[in-house]
Amino acid sequence: MQFSLRKFGILAGLTAVTAVFASAQAPEKFKSQEISESDGIPVLVKHLPDWESHKDSTVFASKPGQLEAAIGQRPIFGQIDFTAGTEVVSAVYPAGRLVIVEYTSPQASSEADTLFSGSVDSSTAYRRIGNYNAFVLDATDPAAANALLDQVKYEKNIQWLGNNPFRISPERAFAITTADIFMSTLIVILIGIGLTIVGGIAAGFVFFAARERHRRSLPTFSDAGGMIRLNLDGLTPDMTTDRLLSD
Repeated sequence: MQFSLRKFGILAGLTAVTAVFASAQAPEKFKSQEISESDGIPVLVKHLPDWESHKDSTVFASKPGQLEAAIGQRPIFGQIDFTAGTEVVSAVYPAGRLVIVEYTSPQASSEADTLFSGSVDSSTAYRRIGNYNAFVLDATDPAAANALLDQVKYEKNIQWLGNNPFRISPERAFAITTADIFMSTLIVILIGIGLTIVGGIAAGFVFFAARERHRRSLPTFSDAGGMIRLNLDGLTPDMTTDRLLSD
C-alpha cells in the first residue's frame, strides 16, 4: 500500500511537471507589445470598431506571413514592414474587410502612407489615422467604407523625434506670433488707460470732498480785513458800537 501511494505521488508529480512544461512551450494566442491586463487581448484589437461583435473574424499579425496565411495574398500586404514592431489587426464588416496597420513611430507611418497612397486600387478605401494606416478591402460602397474608417480612432499622443512635417510654416508662425503680441500690447494699453481714467475720477471726487469739508469748517471770510465795507453779500457780521470812538 505504501509503495502504491509513493508510485501515485511520483506519477502525479511527473504529470504536473509535464503540464507546466507544455504550457510554457505552447505558443501564445497573441504576441503584442501592448496587451490588455484584464483579458490579455492586444490593445490594437480593441481599437477595431465594435470589436466584441467581430471576434470571430478578427485576425492579429505581428510577423510577416501571418496576415497572408489568415486572409490570403494581397499586393498591399507585401508593402507592410514588420521589422520595427509593426502590428496589424483585421476584421470583416458589411462595408468590407477592415485592416489597421499600427507603426511604432509617426515617421514610419508617414513613410508607409506615401507608399500606400500610390498603390491602393479602386476597390480599397485607405486613410492614415495617427500612427494607423487603415484599409477597407473589397469595398463596394465608398461611402460605407469611409464611414467605417471614420469609426477608427487613434487614442495615443504622437511625438515627433525631429521636426513635425505638419506644423505651420515659419512665415505663418511669425505672422501669428506678431499678431498675438500686438493684440496683447493693445489690450494692456487700453486697460492702463481705463484704469488711469477711473483712478483720476475717483481721486478728483475725494479731493473735492476733502476741500469742501475743510471750507465748511473755516470761519466767515471778509476781504476787508475788518474794515467798514458794504455788506452786500450779507456775509459780514454787524460791527458792535462798543469798540467805536466816542464823541
